[in-house]
Amino acid sequence: MDYRKLGPSGTVVTAYCLGTMTFGAEADEAASHKLLDDYFAWGGNFIDTADVYSAGKSEEIIGRWLKARPTEARQAIVATKGRFPMGNGPNDIGLSRRHLGQALDDSLRRLGLEQIDLYQMHAWDALTPIEETLRFLDDAVSSGKIGYYGFSNYVGWHIAKASEIAKARGYTRPVTLQPQYNLLVRDIELEIVAACQDAGMGLLPWSPLGGGWLTGKYKRDEMPTGATRLGENPNRGGESYAPRNAMERTWAIIAVVEEIAKAHGVSMAQVALAWTAAQPAITSVILGARTPEQLADNLGAMKLKLSEDDMARLNDVSAPQPFDYPYGKGGINQRHRKIEGGR
Repeated sequence: MDYRKLGPSGTVVTAYCLGTMTFGAEADEAASHKLLDDYFAWGGNFIDTADVYSAGKSEEIIGRWLKARPTEARQAIVATKGRFPMGNGPNDIGLSRRHLGQALDDSLRRLGLEQIDLYQMHAWDALTPIEETLRFLDDAVSSGKIGYYGFSNYVGWHIAKASEIAKARGYTRPVTLQPQYNLLVRDIELEIVAACQDAGMGLLPWSPLGGGWLTGKYKRDEMPTGATRLGENPNRGGESYAPRNAMERTWAIIAVVEEIAKAHGVSMAQVALAWTAAQPAITSVILGARTPEQLADNLGAMKLKLSEDDMARLNDVSAPQPFDYPYGKGGINQRHRKIEGGR
């Protein structure tokens, strides 16, 4: 397993992280523990969850696994998140000191931990002053309840504002951002990646397989069926079948991924994962496998080394396509200059 630093910190994590959104939902406790066992047997050490996953059940399942396996628990780096509703009251949501204080204590209890290694703000909260959130997080680090903190689903100005305020006030600074990122969805390269690099933050991409699209399981003229994300709900989230199916870019990307996979004798998933892991600022790629077979295949990406030609083909076919200024070609060109000058 490839090891990398957790953003700018001194903590070391594996290049592939086990995501646990399915725990307590698609995967029962026995299946979830099997995934954890297999992942650690492969050499993994990084687990990502959230309080809102299965209304706390994911954290509880992980907590019981950690308690039953003290050797693995000693090596485990555990990340969770807070922000989304865990109740019906007006203070059961958000990034206020009030909500985060309760949410963090509840996550610690469910996980059976004295300290959470990485505590992530699951999304921006426009109602809570960022200073309030950052002061809470600094206090949580000082008290020993969390080791580090990061963000999830923030955009460029959120990252810049939060990191600069933390720096100016002498607070502990964020170490990671968890964004959606894959060959189908590369828009974070327009601004968010640069904001993270400027702040010294690492990236923890979620949905690196595009909700299953990049595995080749979905076909252009066949509505998804069966026990897959879109088979269960074809209109699910950003990976919804109809809009992506209608885009020529989707099928051009999938075709190149398939060609490269066949050339290497590997799965399409491994190609997509290897591409993501090789991108700038990536700390760890979050895997969302539902079964031990899927997990084993995903972790096989560790052994895949894409050539420069492979990377160039993938980069070209999946390049972001911003419509116009300031994110189109003209704007991008204006953000750089030749050191030797000239027109």
